[in-house]
Amino acid sequence: MDNRPTDTEGAPVGRRLVLSVLGLGAAAVAGAPLLQRGMENGLGALADKDPTGLTGLLPNGGGFRYYSVASSVPKKSPADYRLTVGGLVARPSTYTLSDLRALPQTRMVRDVQCVTGWRVPDTPFEGVRLSEILDAAGVRPGAKAVRFTCFDGAYSESLTLDQARRPDVLVALRMQDRGLTHAHGGPVRLYVAPMYFYKSAKWLSGITVTDAVRPGYWEELGYDVDAWVGRSNGRDDTPTA
Repeated sequence: MDNRPTDTEGAPVGRRLVLSVLGLGAAAVAGAPLLQRGMENGLGALADKDPTGLTGLLPNGGGFRYYSVASSVPKKSPADYRLTVGGLVARPSTYTLSDLRALPQTRMVRDVQCVTGWRVPDTPFEGVRLSEILDAAGVRPGAKAVRFTCFDGAYSESLTLDQARRPDVLVALRMQDRGLTHAHGGPVRLYVAPMYFYKSAKWLSGITVTDAVRPGYWEELGYDVDAWVGRSNGRDDTPTA
């Protein structure tokens, strides 16, 4: 006797298999953001304790690498974070995180391009336009540039005043539609959309208006001061903005 199941008998088994596969797929999709976030947080924590910078070579689900030029970076809570604005301005000021959140926010979505080659497409950033902070401070005659310092105690960057006033330069509070994590330079970082990512200084703590551009950390080591994506550092990447 032929004991093989008929087509009718086999149909429920096929449906169960398909539904099981679909269920697993749905669970994977639903869990992907949590897995990615966990991987990012884990690699970020490792990078924060890695003076060699080798963890920056490791990819994660979001495509970012983690770089720090300091052996460790202190964390700033919303309560103790401060951003100072000074130099050639009429009204020096200090912003808390609450102060920055209360200002008009601009959201933009651009690719992030690192000078080392990796790229993260369609990354949302949100924050206060740097031009609005400069206008509130009252830039004095003779000012030509803006210098940025960071609470890691080591990193710095600069832009010309014209570059700093571009509408696609933010004092960023959010990335990927959530608050900036410590690993990504939070609670506040600079975001310079059309330039390589080293210009977007992490852990931003100071904005100083100056009479000339002062090369930042990586520029002292040979990177271009004007870091337009695709038009600097000997690279021909597609522009990000």
